[in-house]
Amino acid sequence: MNPSPLKVKALKAHLNYVHTQSDGLIWHVCKHRVLYADTDCSQTVYHSNYLHYFELGRTSLMRTAAYPYREIEDSGYIYPIIEVGLNIYTPLHYDDMMLIYTRPSERERVKLRFDYIITQETTNTIVCEGFTRHCATNAAGIPVAVDEKTVKLWKNFPK
Repeated sequence: MNPSPLKVKALKAHLNYVHTQSDGLIWHVCKHRVLYADTDCSQTVYHSNYLHYFELGRTSLMRTAAYPYREIEDSGYIYPIIEVGLNIYTPLHYDDMMLIYTRPSERERVKLRFDYIITQETTNTIVCEGFTRHCATNAAGIPVAVDEKTVKLWKNFPK
């Protein structure tokens, strides 16, 4: 069963952020157009490409928050994905414009999670929902506590 179209309202105080009218959660939002290379022979987005869109949303959020992944890695931290969840409700097709909504979710001592919603821009139809869970590691791949700048991002994400 497909969820209802996503209804959001822009946050005036925070560019690139919206809140959902159903539950009031704050999301970072970015736009992307489906490339031909993202589709299969039916011009439908191939399922694994939704994970690329999640990465686009996540890196866009981090860049907007003035803490791009390059800085995280330069400071000695790596956040590999250790778990993924994805529910696809309706497909995207070649040249569709999408909105990728991303928000920091759970944070533990060595793990953190991002949540995502992707919609078709013109209809606000929810295409998919999902999450990625990450483990903080050092350059040697050993789990470590989440770095202080990332902790600050979770604490300061617009409420």
